[in-house]
Amino acid sequence: MAAVVDVGEVPPLQRPSAAGPLERLAVWRPTDTARGWYVTIGITLLGGLIRFWDLGRPTDLGTPDFDEKYYAPEAWQMPRNGGYEDNPGYEFIVHPPVGKYLIAVGEWLFGYDGWGWRFSSAIAGTVCILLIVRIARRLTRSTMLGALAGILLICDGVSHVMARMALLDVFVALFVLIAFACLLVDRDATRNRLATAVTEGWADESRWGPRLGFRWWRFAAGISLGLAAGVKWNGLYYVVAFGLLSVIWDATARRAAGVERPWLGAIVRDVLPALWSLAAIPVLVYVADWWAWFGSETGVDRHTRDSALSSFLFYEANVLHFHENLITGAPGVPPNAWESKPWTWPMGLRPQLFFYQSNTGGGLSAQMLIGTPAMWWLAFPMIGWSLWRAFVRFDWRHAAVMVGYMAGLLPWFVDIDRQMYFFYVTPLAPFLVLGLVLACGDVLGRAKAGSERRGTGLLLVAVYTGLVVADFVWLWPILNGDPISAARWQAELWLPSWR
Repeated sequence: MAAVVDVGEVPPLQRPSAAGPLERLAVWRPTDTARGWYVTIGITLLGGLIRFWDLGRPTDLGTPDFDEKYYAPEAWQMPRNGGYEDNPGYEFIVHPPVGKYLIAVGEWLFGYDGWGWRFSSAIAGTVCILLIVRIARRLTRSTMLGALAGILLICDGVSHVMARMALLDVFVALFVLIAFACLLVDRDATRNRLATAVTEGWADESRWGPRLGFRWWRFAAGISLGLAAGVKWNGLYYVVAFGLLSVIWDATARRAAGVERPWLGAIVRDVLPALWSLAAIPVLVYVADWWAWFGSETGVDRHTRDSALSSFLFYEANVLHFHENLITGAPGVPPNAWESKPWTWPMGLRPQLFFYQSNTGGGLSAQMLIGTPAMWWLAFPMIGWSLWRAFVRFDWRHAAVMVGYMAGLLPWFVDIDRQMYFFYVTPLAPFLVLGLVLACGDVLGRAKAGSERRGTGLLLVAVYTGLVVADFVWLWPILNGDPISAARWQAELWLPSWR
């Protein structure tokens, strides 16, 4: 019963009762399931059309362009050899085979031309659009913000160009996004399982909480991480990052369920299953990725040792030696004008020129890997906002996105002498998009906010989205290698470091 006060007196503060375990564990999902899928499919089809538009161009006089010159021929060798590369004259096979398996599929379908060697990359880039819509929708519980994530990823210059090149990094981004999506579903499923345990009375069976059984979604995440590492070794960074993230989510879920010792419970109950799904499974999948090499007679370094396993370890050590010595000025490593360092990557201060050709009449065609400035130039404000939301407001969504973003950035600071390039950020780009979408959701405000507050937020988000689309349209000629005038080329180069 409310306390009675005299006129002019301030009533006592009514503190809301603390939420119970079921409220803390509740997983809220949008109710517009059908509409959510219509929007997802529509955005994905639009993105696919843009990714596949004039896919076979530009080329270097009909041959692969830039580093496609390594991966397209290596992929072309695979169907002929039974699934492995066989160029013994030079050891440029310094990445695992999964990405080249995928490139080989397109070449098998369409032949050895621009469409063939880029087809699988475009498929991967299109699937990333579908995934980002669903991931953002699950994070924000909003179909509109999910659609916004899809639009932003479509308009990201890095994601667009890399989906139109026979390079490996777009496949790392694909498998990392799949793993992240699986972990999000696993998080919700785990909290639902604990809510059932609370309801049925076995959540407090011990001070560590209940056992949660086999978790198929986390197992699927481990498979995807093994495939990511099977494309390029930087997929291993996400094995560590997502493994820690999963265990932390388990501990906070146990705490929400009212477990007496939630953090110790996560160590006792969850660490070993997490190591199995998110460490052992990726390693096993990574080794299995080399099935064709193990079965070959002429694979690179296949018979350098007495056994297949020792030869494999010798080969891996050779690859590690190559990467450790990829330093400008080292023997066989000439300087590259487009080398960049990781502190320039968040804002895309040193992009990558993939193609340049002078045309008759004074014009030219150029393709440059550039992060859309309307997005990438907001990286540091986005990082600051997400860190504040994560550590001050304890917003798990911002924390999760920062884990994915930093896993794609921070490890590169370990060896800054190594030769590095801007296209290494490709797996990072989707997490930039998710960070921007979460910030847009905060600008938009909660659904229960007043109409004026929501209207103002919607206006700001709409204006920002329009700026991103306009920026992407402006960059379109140099993202796709279209013929332009010399004056337009100069107008596209906004910063001195872009030249």
